[in-house]
Amino acid sequence: MDRKEILSKLAGGELTEDEADKLLEKFEREKRSSLYCRVGKAGGISVYGVQRFPVTLYVEQWERLLDFAEDIRRFAKDNHDALKRRGE
Repeated sequence: MDRKEILSKLAGGELTEDEADKLLEKFEREKRSSLYCRVGKAGGISVYGVQRFPVTLYVEQWERLLDFAEDIRRFAKDNHDALKRRGE
């Protein structure tokens, strides 16, 4: 259920305010922990959920980066011991 559905059910009397609050909290928590895309103000693709701020690149940049994905994976594997993980 998305935010609009929750608010619609609240307005229609299908949910109480407490139920809607709990569902909205859950929705926001799940949204924060997952990756999602939006079109940025300048027309690029913004990916949310990777870090505090969105990662925004133009389409050509994403295509170039995605074409390079296997090289990044191989590099990360080859340098596993030297690389830090979040929270370390």
